[in-house]
Amino acid sequence: MDRGNERDAPAGRGVGDTAAGRVPLAVVVVDRAGLVSHWSSGARRLFGIGREEAVGRPAADLLPVSGALHDDTDDPHGGPASYDGSGPDLEASLDGQNGFPQAGCARLCPHPEGPGAEDRIDVLWWAYPLVGPDPSRLLVLVADATRLRAERGHDDATAERITPGFARHTELPAAEDLERRLPDILPNMGPGLSARIVSQVLELGYPILEFSQYERVPVTPYWGVPRRPGRRTAEAVPGPVAAGHRPVAAAVPAGAEQDLEYAAVRERLEFLNEVSSRIGSSLDLGETIREVTSAAVPRFADFAGTHLRAAVLAGEGFPDGPPDASTVMFRVWVEHNDEPGRWDDTVPVGEAFAFPEHTPFYKCMVTGEPVLVPRVTDELSERISGEFEKRDLRPLIRGRSLLIVPLKARNVVLGFMVLMRRPDRPQFDDMDRTTGAELAARAGLVLDNARMYTYQENVADTLQDSMLPQITPRMAGCDVATRYLPGTRLGRIGGDWFDTIKLPGSRTALVVGDVMGHGLNSAAMMGQLRTAVQTMAAMETPPAQLLRNLDDLARRLGDTYLATCLYAVYDPIRGELTLANAGHIPPVLVRAEDGGSRLLDLPTGAPIGVGGVPFEAVRVRVAPGDRLVLCTDGLVEVRGSDIGEGLAALCESAAHPAASMDDACDTIIRALNTRGGRKDDVALLMARLNGIPDDHVAEWRLEPVPAEVPRARRLVRGQLLDWGLPQAVETAELLVSEVVTNAVLLFEVTDDEPALPALLSTGPEDESGRGLRVVSRLAREWGASATGHRKTVWFEQALTPGR
Repeated sequence: MDRGNERDAPAGRGVGDTAAGRVPLAVVVVDRAGLVSHWSSGARRLFGIGREEAVGRPAADLLPVSGALHDDTDDPHGGPASYDGSGPDLEASLDGQNGFPQAGCARLCPHPEGPGAEDRIDVLWWAYPLVGPDPSRLLVLVADATRLRAERGHDDATAERITPGFARHTELPAAEDLERRLPDILPNMGPGLSARIVSQVLELGYPILEFSQYERVPVTPYWGVPRRPGRRTAEAVPGPVAAGHRPVAAAVPAGAEQDLEYAAVRERLEFLNEVSSRIGSSLDLGETIREVTSAAVPRFADFAGTHLRAAVLAGEGFPDGPPDASTVMFRVWVEHNDEPGRWDDTVPVGEAFAFPEHTPFYKCMVTGEPVLVPRVTDELSERISGEFEKRDLRPLIRGRSLLIVPLKARNVVLGFMVLMRRPDRPQFDDMDRTTGAELAARAGLVLDNARMYTYQENVADTLQDSMLPQITPRMAGCDVATRYLPGTRLGRIGGDWFDTIKLPGSRTALVVGDVMGHGLNSAAMMGQLRTAVQTMAAMETPPAQLLRNLDDLARRLGDTYLATCLYAVYDPIRGELTLANAGHIPPVLVRAEDGGSRLLDLPTGAPIGVGGVPFEAVRVRVAPGDRLVLCTDGLVEVRGSDIGEGLAALCESAAHPAASMDDACDTIIRALNTRGGRKDDVALLMARLNGIPDDHVAEWRLEPVPAEVPRARRLVRGQLLDWGLPQAVETAELLVSEVVTNAVLLFEVTDDEPALPALLSTGPEDESGRGLRVVSRLAREWGASATGHRKTVWFEQALTPGR
């Protein structure tokens, strides 16, 4: 039977590509739970259901599953109804009962409103069971048998019976071509999963069509029907496989050319729509790059490589001006369906270089327009390869069709994408140039959105990092370790903070706070509150009063300023903690004596910014070696879980023995950060309360008379000699003399609101005002604080080891 001659075709109709098995296919992938995980555009056209509505629904609700025709009354929703012929049921495959491929026929109603029986169409289906680590369990291909008959010139099923079947692909003509083009049937699911499915399909049997049991035709992908010049042309395609049959030639009459062109345009629009729905699912720049590159392979090209300017990749501001010969481009991702590793050495991902001027890549980069090379000739491959040092591109690009499209946003070139097709595939044409340019335009906008997000995130992270303190690991009487983890949600910058503040009398203030919300506003408020806490702590404001003042400040800043805060003061001499809480989660105290841990029972208080709620301070006795753990709720609170579970896990992990403070923090992070579901940022502060031994502390009471000054010097001298610190005696005596003298003078001039001493400018003839200058000059650090009608001037003196 020779369909190569137009006379053999029915009057007014061409055989068309469909006679050779080039049919629109609905492609559906079903997961192990029986739910649809992939739904192609062909499935949308055939079943009348969009991808968004289909994915995640039970496949049995969407596909024809039975082998016996249902009466219309049994299908009140107008769902799929089955063909009344013999053959297997798809339901058995959907239920996972079959471990072998099956094919069959069915009749379905594509309209949800449930039209009459005259609108029902016959379909053919193939079902392939899938194995492997991926959750995909079944691949289903469905074709419109009614359309097949119509395009072959038959009006009903009695004129020509069409059934689906399987054949070993090695027995088919042009088997290698079929194997190469088989991935085009599948939905875009990544090269790894696609390759695994293809290998299983080839092993189980290639899908074929049997026409009245005389002609067997392999199904080939329906994509990119080429424009045919002239009124009539013929295209040779893989033909029947039964013995004695010749290849089929598809003749296209004049009236069919427009239909073919329309089909090609429609397929490209559907391709672009599918790509648009897949890319941009994440604002992560790296993930977006992979999505954009992978979208082109294998449906549109066999190779895709994306190159971006350094400023875009780094998440910096918008690139300045157009690129030129000095512009460095990074190859950020490569996708292809060649054998693994073929491109790795020649075009490695991550390589950075400036493209030579006399190349099509440079032309696309500087003009911002697509560059099409229908076929890379031997001469062109030599010239392109010669522009790149120490690499031979000729074997990879020779004979291929090349299309380079710019990635632009706001009329600025961010990079470009290199697309290639192998020699055995149709060359890129003007329609492909338009399709590629539209693909790049959509990809450019998505990449720019990701770039802007990355840039803003970097700014926010920089701001937050600048506000987090540089903690000194060793404070007077305690060791400190901290951890900060940014949030995993979009706009992950938050308002969590921690701090340690050195106070007079060897005391240390420990602070953890959490501004509600995320983003720059939260980070800015965190900076304001942290600064206020530092200022009030330096003035020795008691914990409860400090929180009251902080609450007043937050309310003055605005109604939306809310935060929680835990403020603790550790006195290593008295072995005492003084804590006040403003709506924060309680701290954990780990006892050194028995290793036990517990949450400290503190008055919760209201968050900062609520107003009108009193704050209370609690004193807790601690022993040397005890550990105090303070954190924000992001560490212990997980959506869908009780916060009590997180607090219990915090207590348990805090009590775990560790070789160092850093190891102890890491243990807590590992224990609580692996529970899943954490989106908030985390601040963790741990302090080991070492205390100061009694024999390292000396205390005397002095009378407020000038005669006590020499006595103070003698006491200090004797104590330093007892401690074996003779090298510190001279400086310490002078400092003590000045401080004690100032204290005596202060008590001689007092009032109800004593002012703190201040450094004064003195002239050569002045007889006073130099005392604090001496202290400031000789002391490592000094300060003053007021409590009631008293003041305390303190200083620290650097000690050098004795000889």
